[in-house]
Amino acid sequence: MARWSPLALVVGVLAAVGLYGSTAAVAAAPLTVAQAISQQNASSATVRGYVVGQPTATTTVIRSGYPNDYALALADSASTTSTSNMIYVQIPSVFRASWGLRTNPSLLGRQIDVTGTLSAYFSHAGLTSSTAFAFASTTTPPTSTTTPPTTTTTGSSACEAYYTAACGKSGAALKSALNSIIRNQTKLSYDQVWDALKVTDQDPANANNVILLYSGRSQAKSTNGGNADDWNREHVWAKSHGDFGTATGPGTDIHHLRPEDVSVNAARGNLDFDIGGSAVSEAPGSYADGDSFEPRNAVKGDVARMIFYMAVRYEGNDGYVNLEMNNSVSNGTAPYMGKLSVLKQWSQQDPPDAFEKRRNQVIHDSYQRNRNPFIDHPEWVASIWP
Repeated sequence: MARWSPLALVVGVLAAVGLYGSTAAVAAAPLTVAQAISQQNASSATVRGYVVGQPTATTTVIRSGYPNDYALALADSASTTSTSNMIYVQIPSVFRASWGLRTNPSLLGRQIDVTGTLSAYFSHAGLTSSTAFAFASTTTPPTSTTTPPTTTTTGSSACEAYYTAACGKSGAALKSALNSIIRNQTKLSYDQVWDALKVTDQDPANANNVILLYSGRSQAKSTNGGNADDWNREHVWAKSHGDFGTATGPGTDIHHLRPEDVSVNAARGNLDFDIGGSAVSEAPGSYADGDSFEPRNAVKGDVARMIFYMAVRYEGNDGYVNLEMNNSVSNGTAPYMGKLSVLKQWSQQDPPDAFEKRRNQVIHDSYQRNRNPFIDHPEWVASIWP
């Protein structure tokens, strides 16, 4: 009878169960779109599907004339037209140049793999906080998309030192913790806001200019003032909603003050935010009616996150007005701003981009020493306002 050494016995056992001499572990097969739709449980997964268009609303997917590079719709068949058989994919800013349909319309009909979190997007079965994109026939994504975005993680691992007190909290407890963090700030005078906006909203392509929020126009910093074609200080949370004016505090908080054309600022006035209306002159893609204003697509999320910031920062506990969100567009001079359901949708539709993240950092480092938490952690919107 043959005698086996102890080492040989170990090798034999490992070989018998397939753990010795094996090749690299085989990665789990991607989910189909149908499987991903049925597994909206906030877990991480790779989904394989055909690009069938861009979602622009819960039940609307377009196949041409794409307004931006922010989202894809995937299906198990390239000919699918029913949105109930599609999954909506959020495209973080780092991936948009290579995977957005406005820039890459030839993606339509291609089969791709996307890795992300199985959670709702546009109030529809979705894949959010995406970290990898690749064509289904390849094993690695294009070179320009291999660096994951810096704000896609969630949970305690994403709690930087600044947000330690908010780690692990949700709902009202999260809102209270964030208020305690961000109300510790340096305050500016209204005159100081002029110079601050020339830095926070500087045009990345022209250091002599600022980018106007609603107009999207690059305009000389030196043209700030009150004439028709000048730019002035737009209060995104209208200062009459709570009657805080331009006094130091909410009236001078540059997290919600932005450069804007004087006449466009007047057209927005103190309107709440909602969808629809007539086109606004000098602000392409923006609309207004008697009770609401809709900004251009590229800044819808920016606007929403500024409003969310104000509702958390100003809770009436430090001598300033208590500002709150609601679902109305008829708030008048009450300290409320709407429309909450639309602003939540805009925040999902338009995730934070490089300009918005840089602005948040500049405000923290050079001016107010506080941050907008919804730029750093967009997922906290749904936690506070489910």
